[in-house]
Amino acid sequence: MARGLTAERVRQDVDVVARAGLDLETFLGEALDSIRRAVPWESACVATHDPGTHLLTSGRKYGAIEGQDQYDHEFALIEYGEVEATAFSELVRTGTDAASVHLVHDGEVERSGRMERFMVPHFGVRDEARLAFRDGRELWGAAALFRGADDRPFDADEVDFLASLAGPLARGVRAGVLTRVADVVAPQPGFGPAVIIVGPDDRATQMTPTAEQWLGELVGSPTHPDPVSPVAALIGAARRYARGEIDSPPRCRLRTAGGMWLVLQAGPLSRFRDRDGDVVVTIEEARPPEIVALVVAAFGLTPRERDVTQMVLQGIDTKEIARALHLSAYTVQDHLKSVFDKAGVRSRRELIARVYFDQYVPRMGGELAPSGWFA
Repeated sequence: MARGLTAERVRQDVDVVARAGLDLETFLGEALDSIRRAVPWESACVATHDPGTHLLTSGRKYGAIEGQDQYDHEFALIEYGEVEATAFSELVRTGTDAASVHLVHDGEVERSGRMERFMVPHFGVRDEARLAFRDGRELWGAAALFRGADDRPFDADEVDFLASLAGPLARGVRAGVLTRVADVVAPQPGFGPAVIIVGPDDRATQMTPTAEQWLGELVGSPTHPDPVSPVAALIGAARRYARGEIDSPPRCRLRTAGGMWLVLQAGPLSRFRDRDGDVVVTIEEARPPEIVALVVAAFGLTPRERDVTQMVLQGIDTKEIARALHLSAYTVQDHLKSVFDKAGVRSRRELIARVYFDQYVPRMGGELAPSGWFA
């Protein structure tokens, strides 16, 4: 059970590595190893999410299921296309930091469609505990811990302990996003629309050459062993949108192995002749405003600090910021000092450079692509 001195030491260890500014791979690996000392697990999956839309952006596997990627497409369709109490999106919606299938369903894990149709037949697990890396309403990632057929299920103490780690884990993932801000960006694929058409069987039937190239960029990443997995999550969510279960078409921002930020969106197509049930997925390079919001969120700012930062990025001076936000100039300066500390910079100039990283800056003033953005 997760209690006593071991639990407290693990909690401290996770908090320390969350504040160490580690890259995502190192942070998640060290955090999971620590958690395992307090809450033993046989295998684990960890996902990162777009904090604005809660859609899948990357995945990693550990333990007994490491390297078993053949079912990733099926998992993403189930996880993001169906609703059950322990789905990652439901944990966020209900404000739940951690839960176990065994406890939620009073020991009848087969009442979970995900367990009955996917985890048990494919991997032979007995129970699953889920932990949302939540920072308020923002979901930065999530973990699923599994125990095998011969293991006992997760108990309430262990679930409570996992819930206590939600904040530090969110902090560590946020920091991991920022460690890659200055990576060298690979050349982008050729021009032209990046479109994937998906049939009623949830498999891609057609795609443009540019879409193939973008998916090829994902193949090179250890976090996307199946390059269509993030696409599958969008497809599942698009099905829900078509059924009226969510209010807007799904979209997410993710990063390729070369460091390029992309925006993926999906939506159901209307019936045409003998075609029905198709979904279209589009891929495009993220524009600065879309990534600025994500990077600024990763700083872990308060709402007022975000307001100040947004105005700084617009080139507004301190007096104007104070007037617009009905604050004193001294209070604005205090907010700015806090923003600088959290962003790891010393001035407005450095803050702007930290946000408008090299995906965009080296190409400013260059030739315009057909998309309307710099080539």
